[in-house]
Amino acid sequence: MEILNGFVEAVVGIIESSGLSVLNWQNYVMIGVSIVLLYLAIKKQYEPLLLLPIAFGMLLVNLYPGIMSAPATEMIPMSEYLQSHPGTDIGSIQYPITTLNGAEYVDYPTYGGLLWYLYQGVKLGIYPPLIFLGIGCMTDFGPLISNPKSLILGAAAQIGIFITFTGAIFLGFTEAESGAIGIIGGADGPTAIFVTTKLAPHLLGSIAIAAYSYMALVPIIQPPIMKALTTKKERSVVMEQLRPVSKLEKIMFPVIVVILIAIFLPDAAPLVGMLMLGNLFKESGVVERIAKTAQNELMNIITIFLGTTVGATASGRNFLTFDTLKIIALGLIAFCMGTAFGVLFGKIMYKATGGKVNPLIGSAGVSAVPMAARVAQKVGQEENPGNFLLMHAMGPNVAGVIGSAVAAGVLLNVVG
Repeated sequence: MEILNGFVEAVVGIIESSGLSVLNWQNYVMIGVSIVLLYLAIKKQYEPLLLLPIAFGMLLVNLYPGIMSAPATEMIPMSEYLQSHPGTDIGSIQYPITTLNGAEYVDYPTYGGLLWYLYQGVKLGIYPPLIFLGIGCMTDFGPLISNPKSLILGAAAQIGIFITFTGAIFLGFTEAESGAIGIIGGADGPTAIFVTTKLAPHLLGSIAIAAYSYMALVPIIQPPIMKALTTKKERSVVMEQLRPVSKLEKIMFPVIVVILIAIFLPDAAPLVGMLMLGNLFKESGVVERIAKTAQNELMNIITIFLGTTVGATASGRNFLTFDTLKIIALGLIAFCMGTAFGVLFGKIMYKATGGKVNPLIGSAGVSAVPMAARVAQKVGQEENPGNFLLMHAMGPNVAGVIGSAVAAGVLLNVVG
């Protein structure tokens, strides 16, 4: 009998110390969502480099029982946990007392688990600029330099950000939250994360997942909008070949851009500055080792850290709210409007140039590089198999990268 009782107590102890005692329906729903995202990343290959670590981080945070119970958790430092759970029994541990302005405070230590430490790179705004450094090393600004009018299309695609910003305020979000939601329309994950950590860190999980999901769905979302706003004749336009761009122009471009942005919009300087530094590594031709490191090893390491820790912010308790549904809907509207305004401004350029500009390239003004440019190429070739729009669409596409960073700077300046 004593053996049986001991066995029962052991089983009960295992169950009580496991996740079964603390996981709720919200955690189980999020575990299901993470599995779906893993399927999309692996089977469908929708933005797998970021969607896979995000989904796995989401899985971890909803499985790990310490998130809900233990003080020293994976994502919450002990000091924050104890402050929000004043009745927590911390045993016989004696923490030092700090006196400040005549009042005594318990000096709890600030430490958490592995994910909490890695998350500090997100919280402090370190990872997104480093991602931009790698993007700069992989980006060719030649099409933009060759056709400066592409900047107009890249800027036009950011209009959806500010319209959605207004709509989010109307739906009851604060100005800061609305700014973070609106930036989803730029289709730039690192920028969305950078802005959200500054303006509304409590919405990071919802906004990051929405941003990367819509980036992954570019080939599905954009073509119907592009076809609805253009005629067969417009989609069939064959554009003239771009002029060659000299090495001097490619070296001068990042230097000039960063000077202008840093002077007139300093809030965008961390993103644009690192983007242009990476591009200068590439175009200078004198730091090949650094350029390769930035676009390969460093980019891969930061992608792992960024994706996993952003996913780990999406616990069931925080993610499964009505506000999350509104954010996902507003993000889709922002992305669709960005695509639409890019195409509409492309139509204006089509008229202004006497039919020399194919309006489809305006859809690439969102900064999903190079996927949006490839979609413009594909839709154009469906109408005219001899049409090659990829390099023409890369101009608005890389302009969109700069444009989304500038839009982020504007939002941080206005509501930050």
